[in-house]
Amino acid sequence: MRINNDYLRQKTDEELATLSLREEDFYLCLMQRYEAKLKRYIHRISQSNEQDAEDILQDVFLKAYLNLNNFDPSLKFSSWIYRITHNEVISAFRRQKARPQADNLSDNDELLSRLASDLDLNKEIHWKEKTGEIKRVLSRLDGKYREVLVLKFLEDKNYTEISDILKKPMGTVATLISRAKKKFKEEAQKLNLDF
Repeated sequence: MRINNDYLRQKTDEELATLSLREEDFYLCLMQRYEAKLKRYIHRISQSNEQDAEDILQDVFLKAYLNLNNFDPSLKFSSWIYRITHNEVISAFRRQKARPQADNLSDNDELLSRLASDLDLNKEIHWKEKTGEIKRVLSRLDGKYREVLVLKFLEDKNYTEISDILKKPMGTVATLISRAKKKFKEEAQKLNLDF
């Protein structure tokens, strides 16, 4: 089936998910929309290498396609696929039994500066110089704290979406984010980093 690109651009993710149940070509469009975002998210929360991230992403798309019948189109597709991604990262972590220690947080100065500014680190600094330090601090955080900070500040998810992705109540999400900010500040101080 040949699908018009203008037609696809006008469709929401939820509409494309529903259409994918009848014609798999629509699912390819969803994959294209989410490939870069999910790969970046996988890198950020797992610190995996490129090949492992590709493998996890492939598993995510396969699992999402096989479970498309379970997707409720009245909900956000993005939260649903991020939840699948979250679960696949955890599964991969359990299979490997150890997290790689490489620093794979992507180089997105604007998003990293947003994280830092929300953490009340609003001093007159040059963010390009601080990006490496912010990534270093994030890499030292426990996975649950790094993940909520990544979802909130780097993936720009709201509390409801984070709650859906992590399958935690919104109050718990708020608590995790608050604790994660505190841990971020503590780790920065341990490294003698002055934001």
